This record gives sequence, C-alpha cells and structure tokens, in this order.
Amino acid sequence: MGMIAGVVLTLAVFVYMFWPEKNPFVQADKTRVDYLRERKDAIYENLRDLNFEFQSGKYPEQDYLEQRRGLEDEAARVIAEMEGLQARGDFGRRVRA
Repeated sequence: MGMIAGVVLTLAVFVYMFWPEKNPFVQADKTRVDYLRERKDAIYENLRDLNFEFQSGKYPEQDYLEQRRGLEDEAARVIAEMEGLQARGDFGRRVRA
C-alpha cells in the first residue's frame, strides 16, 4: 500500500511540475505595445545613465548632446507609435518573445 501511495505521489509531483501553464521556461506572448513600453523604459534608463556619466565628467559636452538628442528622438518615435496604437485601440499582434 505504501509503495502505491509513493508512486501516485511521485506522479502527481511530476505532473504538477511539468504542466504547461506552470512551466517557467514558456514566455508569454507580447503585444507591440508591450514591446514598445519595454523599449521606452530602456531608452529612459540609457538617458539616466548618460546624464550621470556626463555629470561625472566621462563625456565631452558635444558627445553628450549628440547621444542625448539621438535617445530623445528615439523615445519620441516610440511614444508616438504607442499613442497611435492606443488611440486606434490596436494593441498590435501578439509576438513570441
């Protein structure tokens, strides 16, 4: 009787661990807006890092201004696309990450 209970318990543990919804290696589908939101966050983080490094004297002013302008332009494009998708109610097709 104990052997059967052990086998059933072991089987139950394996089913629980490897059930598809519980699998941590499966990534959720992302919409285009999700991707753009992540990209916007990364750009903002890069801007913070750039400002910190400029203030600590690691960048000449001309390089800082060029990089900052490029990051701000990219952020503006990303935000404009996000707003356009949200205004249309189109959150993009789901893509596999």
